[in-house]
Amino acid sequence: MKINLFLSVLFLNFVGYTQNWRTNFEEAKAEASRDDKHLVLVFSGSDWCAPCMKLDNVVWKSDAFKQESEKNWIIYKADFPKKKANQLAPDLTAANQKLAEKYNRGGSFPLVVLLDKTGKILGMTGFKNVPANDYIQLIHSLEKK
Repeated sequence: MKINLFLSVLFLNFVGYTQNWRTNFEEAKAEASRDDKHLVLVFSGSDWCAPCMKLDNVVWKSDAFKQESEKNWIIYKADFPKKKANQLAPDLTAANQKLAEKYNRGGSFPLVVLLDKTGKILGMTGFKNVPANDYIQLIHSLEKK
């Protein structure tokens, strides 16, 4: 009984701290339109790009970003891992490549693209070595341009 309770609490804590990254861009866009929210599209190299990993640890995994994104944005991470063990499903890899062709032609990593609910680019930014709250404000500043 104690083990089950411990595992339940552990699981709930893990679930409570995970981000709600969408895995289908078209569904994310539809959700953004339905909920009248902007879309934060992140291009990341999760297993080879040091600034991407730092953004992940400092910003994306922060409680502040989790709370802000749940209120204000739909979030999608287009990941481009290089290590064989971290490869994505072929359909997700193809979908991310298609997004890169449209929104990240320069191949910048990390690249954060703020889109309106229709998919129009509102602004872009890259890595900034700042705390999560400052990065959140940077994303908000793109809404006002």
